[in-house]
Amino acid sequence: MPSESLARIGRVLAGLVLASLVGAAADKPAPLDAGHWRQVFARPDHAPMPADNPAAPEKIALGAKLFEDTRLSGSGDMACSSCHQADLSFSDGVDRHLGHDGQPLDRRTPPLWNLAWGLSFFWDGRASSLEAQAMVPIENEREMAGNLQKALRALGSDPQMRKDFAAAFPDDPAVTQANLAKALAAFQRTLVSPETRFDRWVKGDDTALEANELAGFSLFVGKAGCVACHQGWRFTDEAFHDIGLPGDDKGRGPVIGVSAANHAFKTPSLRERVWSAPYMHDGSLATFDDVVAHYADHVVQRPTLSADLPRPIELNDEERAQLVAFLATLSSDDPPRPANLPSKAMSWGTDEKAIPTSTVSQKDKRFTPGAILLKVGEALRIVNDDTRVHNVRLDGPGKSFNSDGQNPGDTVTIGFDGSGHYDVICGIHPEMRLSVEVAQVR
Repeated sequence: MPSESLARIGRVLAGLVLASLVGAAADKPAPLDAGHWRQVFARPDHAPMPADNPAAPEKIALGAKLFEDTRLSGSGDMACSSCHQADLSFSDGVDRHLGHDGQPLDRRTPPLWNLAWGLSFFWDGRASSLEAQAMVPIENEREMAGNLQKALRALGSDPQMRKDFAAAFPDDPAVTQANLAKALAAFQRTLVSPETRFDRWVKGDDTALEANELAGFSLFVGKAGCVACHQGWRFTDEAFHDIGLPGDDKGRGPVIGVSAANHAFKTPSLRERVWSAPYMHDGSLATFDDVVAHYADHVVQRPTLSADLPRPIELNDEERAQLVAFLATLSSDDPPRPANLPSKAMSWGTDEKAIPTSTVSQKDKRFTPGAILLKVGEALRIVNDDTRVHNVRLDGPGKSFNSDGQNPGDTVTIGFDGSGHYDVICGIHPEMRLSVEVAQVR
């Protein structure tokens, strides 16, 4: 065989060997950047509280007492704790609780962990505060079927309750609906999930997780793409996603009047989920294995599916087991008890310094810049240069605005004919917040 032919064959074989090596390297996942993810999932050192409902021991104690009080229900035999049971992560262990009519409620009882950091409440986000949320189940005819005015009269006729309200609200010592809501909300904000083995790993203990659990975490933040929605130490982005579950429940869409948000529900936290099965807004998945199988094999394809939902997710049996093993490390070994975390006042919006500009980006689920200055008569342009559908909701003095679904590439334009401060959020991704200050032209 001529020497040039041998050389050509040698080059071909070398190319094939190199290609196989490169292919093998490409198939191998990148090593876990432990330092980065330990920062991302670090727990806070305080729990936020609103300035208009500061935490106080007497108020929290009253809220805990009211949480167990059956006088809030119409039948007199049901309390908040009837469905939100402490040993079940403040949930109830069934797919959907039976209502007063004997039929299952429309949605699963959600756990109550870490709601101090929440931006909206209920599976569809229809309540904007814990204070507002606390009142809804009491008067819902299928849930507690109570009458607030009747309940307040009953509480007000109880001498000890009057003393408790007076101690909790010394500046307004009355048994009122507002104080009832504030006390219940103050108590719920103390329900902070305790540290687990994962948190010990986050703090630097490399022995806290087993090899298969750490492999599952690598899948969670990598190939499986779970971290796209389950972000931060609470493992939720506070946003609303259609994850392809079957069913007719439209979820967030009707709440904000945006069809692009149909079938979207709030991302649940993954903290202490071992104790709160079954899963999803309808309780349709019984185990972590079922949840992983849903994302890998059973997603219902439709136009409203979340852009953050990885498609497809290809996991072998070993990888599925690893992912399930990791999820269990976010729960306590025994029924969890709330952690003791000091409270700190919070303010709505952004800490960014406002800059004069009339154009705002929505890339990567962020308003950029997050705070702007405009002049009266100037128009605000919000550009969706992201890969997701967004929605623009604005509130301020004498002005409210709610866009439809804003597709990638769309621009929403809002004019201002008066001065004032305006808050803007995305109704689908409420962590997106924009502060707008409009001033008169001088």
